[in-house]
Amino acid sequence: MKTYPKLLIIAGSDSGGGAGIQADIKSAGACGTYSTTVITALTAQNTLGVSAIEGVSPQMISAQLKAVLEDIGTDAVKIGMLHSKEVIEVIAKHLKYYQPKSVVLDPVMVATSGDRLLKEEAMQALMETMIPLAEVITPNVPEMQLLLGENIENTTEFSEYAKALAEKFQVSVLLKAGHLEGEHSTDILFNIKSKQLTKLSSPRIDTKNTHGTGCSLSSALGSYLAQGFSLEEAAQKAKAFIHQAIKAGSTYRLGGGSGPIHHFYNDK
Repeated sequence: MKTYPKLLIIAGSDSGGGAGIQADIKSAGACGTYSTTVITALTAQNTLGVSAIEGVSPQMISAQLKAVLEDIGTDAVKIGMLHSKEVIEVIAKHLKYYQPKSVVLDPVMVATSGDRLLKEEAMQALMETMIPLAEVITPNVPEMQLLLGENIENTTEFSEYAKALAEKFQVSVLLKAGHLEGEHSTDILFNIKSKQLTKLSSPRIDTKNTHGTGCSLSSALGSYLAQGFSLEEAAQKAKAFIHQAIKAGSTYRLGGGSGPIHHFYNDK
């Protein structure tokens, strides 16, 4: 019998379908991976923004984790929105027990508006309890600045920030350049095990349809790791997927705000 490469997605729900666990599932499917889910929070959300958030209890999160991992198992885990210290701790407990092969952590800490999404105690739990369990983290620039405790002053040293973050937490880092400017968007991967630095560059696309790019990139990365690719190979394939999905989605209109990328551009 055949087996599916499997990605367990632990994240919040986006009712608008552009980001969150909906984008994660689409990315996994488009990249050839079967996805299972643990929903950590519900949001009332569309292309214009988030109007309400309701967290799922740690008990229900624990039940979802057990249901998936005791029967289906997983080849990799992608973690997105974690809204409280208690949620972080219960997920960490299960990861330590089941010991999945690869964990991709997207440290969702800052909203597009710039607002902090995590209280200080949850931020500390993320850094002290969750990041040590990850193979790779995928912060954007505002999240990197929070984790390092400093602001970017020189974008020409972007690679050094990725390396500094990796060495501070002893974890591989895929630092996303979406918040920077320039003709090209060049993400930086620093592999903490090999000390190898890889630049992942693509032409920047002028579009407002970028909702969910961070979620989608980390899920694509997790999907390719689940299929057995090396971290460098998985990152390169994930970057190529996101670039094509943004490019394909740039010609569509959905809602009145920031629209989604086109995950299934290959099926057009």
